[in-house]
Amino acid sequence: MDVMPLLLLVAGSAAVAAAGRRVPVPVPLVLVAVGLAVSYVPGVPDYTLDPHIVLPLLLPPLLYTAATDSSYLDLRAQLRPVALLSVGYVLFATFAVGAAAYAIVPGLPLTAALVLGAVVAPPDAVAATAVARRVGLPSRITTILQGESLVNDATAITAFRVALAAAVGEGATWAGGVLEFLVAAIGGIGMGLVLMVPLHWLRTHLREALLQNTLSLLIPFVAYAVAEQVHASGVLAVVVVALYLGHRAWEVDFATRLQEEAVWKMVAFVLESAVFALIGLQLPVVLKGLGEYEGAEAAWYAVAVFLVVAVARFVWVYPATFLPRLSARVRAREGEMSWKAPFIIGWAGMRGVVSLAIAFSIPLTVHDGDPFPERNLILFLTFTTVIGTLVVQGVTLPPLIRLLKFPAPDAQTQTLAEANAQAQASRAAEQRLDDLLTDERNALPGPLADRLRTVLERRRNAVWERLGQVNQVTGETVDDTYRRLSREMIGAERDVFVRLRDGRYIDDEMLRTLLRRLDLEEAAAYRETT
Repeated sequence: MDVMPLLLLVAGSAAVAAAGRRVPVPVPLVLVAVGLAVSYVPGVPDYTLDPHIVLPLLLPPLLYTAATDSSYLDLRAQLRPVALLSVGYVLFATFAVGAAAYAIVPGLPLTAALVLGAVVAPPDAVAATAVARRVGLPSRITTILQGESLVNDATAITAFRVALAAAVGEGATWAGGVLEFLVAAIGGIGMGLVLMVPLHWLRTHLREALLQNTLSLLIPFVAYAVAEQVHASGVLAVVVVALYLGHRAWEVDFATRLQEEAVWKMVAFVLESAVFALIGLQLPVVLKGLGEYEGAEAAWYAVAVFLVVAVARFVWVYPATFLPRLSARVRAREGEMSWKAPFIIGWAGMRGVVSLAIAFSIPLTVHDGDPFPERNLILFLTFTTVIGTLVVQGVTLPPLIRLLKFPAPDAQTQTLAEANAQAQASRAAEQRLDDLLTDERNALPGPLADRLRTVLERRRNAVWERLGQVNQVTGETVDDTYRRLSREMIGAERDVFVRLRDGRYIDDEMLRTLLRRLDLEEAAAYRETT
């Protein structure tokens, strides 16, 4: 097996993503554009998306990291809009795109058109979260988009399987399709509920951070594989498990949390970079099989499908947003709603690698051995829809949000809330310390007990200091100055340790021990003020 193309993909996409952070264009678009350009460089191998790799190996970790970063409580508060988008909209888009493709493309069977509809129906989790992080959407909109993107893949994959069964002549019926959807959804949620408690128990009872993080890396693949083995939705199983583990992450020890955060940030960065680069690299593969269509004809179909995808989302989003609000109970619970939020939700429906992976899983032949009708055209239309949504909507979304002037979060209100929470926690910690020191088994010399109180007081005061004025000379806040001075002091210690190692007064093992201690102190100083 030649691993060089894989290494080139990972290294190249990571380098492009790192460089893309310095330009105003969203990084996913930079990766797609570079992938498109590189795909025609002589000597670059064909990177064909294999659904047997993308769906079970790339999708679970991407869903897992997105779900653990999401808020279970926020998602539960936005359950209605999330469900309407992740289930209702995906099914609506499947039929809308399918009907439009059936009417536009001569000779395209309705079942094959519905296959195309199911393929391009789900906005992509990776694209949604990547753009949402960059543009700083309001928290409610971000929660809805993240919640939708976590669940809609399960709806689309099930709709695709039903439409595909009808297209290849396996006798699928509407009743059977509904039953398959319910079995997949209920089974996936049920499997997630069954797995989440023992997996969390195992995480909290493993005593080494290394073992806990090894388990963390395995969890999304285990949840996905077990659910798919019983013909349930692996996507929903991963999401349920990840939401539960993320909600109870505080029960895992601090070393595991620190290590896990770094590990999953690296995994997400590598996978997201590779995924968007792979999208661009598909162009030669897709165009290679499009020989029976003229350029203008294929371009017209692509534009038409893209427009249907974009318009259908608005057709669904606005009624789904405002019709429930005809109920006084809903209005009282959710408050007033302007047209701006649903407009952004409607415009933020970027498609991604999941649509392409599903499209590449379309078989070459149908039940009787004939070629699958217009398979190459479906691949081409999927590719152009993904590229179109990423480029058109991805490029225009940040300036559109700025143009609509969404109110920014009140930094002072957030800091006050944080300071009040810290004050309550500090009082509880101080009371606990006083109770412990009354027991002679916990006797400490006065300076050490005072040191504990000093650390606690510093943590309590650090948040309040952020409300103070900046230094007129340096422009720094008090906590900025504290962090800078702390780093300067730690840097001076680090230089001495290295000089002692170089002079052979201490060995490398002792140097690593001393440097790790300084690293933890520097991390603590940084976290106190951020």
